[in-house]
Amino acid sequence: MTTIDWRPPPEGLAASPARVDLWRVALEQPAATVETLAGFLDADERRRAARFSFEGDRRRFVVGRGALRIILARYLGTTPAEPRFRYGPHGKPALRQTESPLARRASRPSLSFNVSHAGGLALIAVADGRAVGVDVEQIRPNVATLAIASRFFSPAEVAALRSLSPEARQLGFFTCWTRKEAYVKARGEGLAARLESFVVSLAPDEPAALLHVDGDRAEAARWSLRSLDLGPGYAGALVVEGFDWCLAGWETPLGG
Repeated sequence: MTTIDWRPPPEGLAASPARVDLWRVALEQPAATVETLAGFLDADERRRAARFSFEGDRRRFVVGRGALRIILARYLGTTPAEPRFRYGPHGKPALRQTESPLARRASRPSLSFNVSHAGGLALIAVADGRAVGVDVEQIRPNVATLAIASRFFSPAEVAALRSLSPEARQLGFFTCWTRKEAYVKARGEGLAARLESFVVSLAPDEPAALLHVDGDRAEAARWSLRSLDLGPGYAGALVVEGFDWCLAGWETPLGG
């Protein structure tokens, strides 16, 4: 389990191929902050925000997207309103290249990112020159059942989960779930992925690892995996392409 020393980011923070940056975002913000962040969103993001039925969900969406724009703007040397996004076949966002002279600085194909949120917490992972996936989940006892595990986990993972004590099984479930979600997000597969087609470790005494991928013996060796200590009530995981990197944890400045 990786414990993160969350710190304010330094001035002039730049992306590095040797470092993965993980940003922590508190989604519950004062109305004035939400209004400021809403001003950074593009027309598509505003339409998405308007579709939420509940005001709390709308505010959290606005804060998450506004925070993402503030973070990317730090690396790109732009304002938060400038980055433009494209979406992969399964919805994974990436920076869009543009021919506009005013926005060209906000186009950097080597910069990758991934976002996850649960409850009042969001995590944003940023990497340079490598794919990255992150997942955070609230620990909910009613979800962590063997019946649900049998639907979505591989047979090896279900067997490993059954071998845990009842006290350890709940954490083992969410350890497995977040590691699997982070991996499919790193690959850009999202809901199209067959979660039972690959195996991750989940026992407390095992290192975090992608153990096996059906049909591709070399695939598991491409990715490094870490479980994240996010405090009581949350489980999280980070999957990164390659192994030659260190992790830095930053608190998100939401002042723009």
